Amino acid sequence: MDLVAACRAFVHVSEQGSFTLGAAAARVAQPVASRRIAALERHLGGRLFDRSSRRARLTPFGREMLPAARRLVRLAEAMEDAAEQARNAPLRLAVPEVCTTGDLALLDVRARRLGLRLDLEAAPPAVRTELLRSQEVRAALVAVPEAEAVWRVPLGAASATEPEGAAVYLETLRSGRTGRSPGPGRPRRLWIQPEDDVPHVRDRVFRLRDRAGLRPAQVALARTLAGALAEVLDGGDLLLASERQADDLGLYWRPVGEEDLARGFDAATSGGEDPGRLRGPLRAGIARCLGADGDGDTADRTGEEDAECGRRPS
Repeated sequence: MDLVAACRAFVHVSEQGSFTLGAAAARVAQPVASRRIAALERHLGGRLFDRSSRRARLTPFGREMLPAARRLVRLAEAMEDAAEQARNAPLRLAVPEVCTTGDLALLDVRARRLGLRLDLEAAPPAVRTELLRSQEVRAALVAVPEAEAVWRVPLGAASATEPEGAAVYLETLRSGRTGRSPGPGRPRRLWIQPEDDVPHVRDRVFRLRDRAGLRPAQVALARTLAGALAEVLDGGDLLLASERQADDLGLYWRPVGEEDLARGFDAATSGGEDPGRLRGPLRAGIARCLGADGDGDTADRTGEEDAECGRRPS
């Protein structure tokens, strides 16, 4: 017997004083309501209604049972409401600060059309990891080494003036080599932005700096992207960035000649959340946000997403 359904029929019939009207209030046929109440009477071991009159009149036993039946029905309805809210709750996702607002909006639209709402929070790598560990977010795009990455983002040197050649070699930043000096006594620098201040990127760049014979200060960690960009625009320095990010910032981009550098990302979750929802249906949209390559159908699927969202593909 469905105890909740039977109690619901019992409550509605008692309130309406009629099996027909009570069944309608419970949104079931009258015979169904009658069978449920009869089953409830057998289960409880007593008559709930006096059927000798035309109205559905409660017996003394029925009056005793009615308050408990009402509490059970209210609790069941509250549980159903809570379940609906949980199903419709947005997935709070921590994303890199390098993602543009427009790309994140397109990702959100794509997710909604797949039945998933996102609550996006931009944060640096270490903060994203901490938000996930403390379960302040249910998922995060975390920085990982290339070998573990679902999304790979090539990195290069971005500059305010167009470089000569197809690549930028860090050895050209050595004192006395070609390249405009930002001022007396200070050689040009390469800035590592907060998104790349992770061991698998930062340490590789430091080793490359040492092999190129640069001074330690010529590869600098930026506290903010805006501060690093100001040094690039005003001082002639370089910014370690993806090609997509350089384009968004109005900079020229070239790969680093000495070594193939890249960011790596994966989707991590907490609280039993399925990371497959991000690695699967939203893979191409996330790739666009990150400026990633290596996703075989990213371009085609991103174009489809643009068409669905009413935006011209770039």
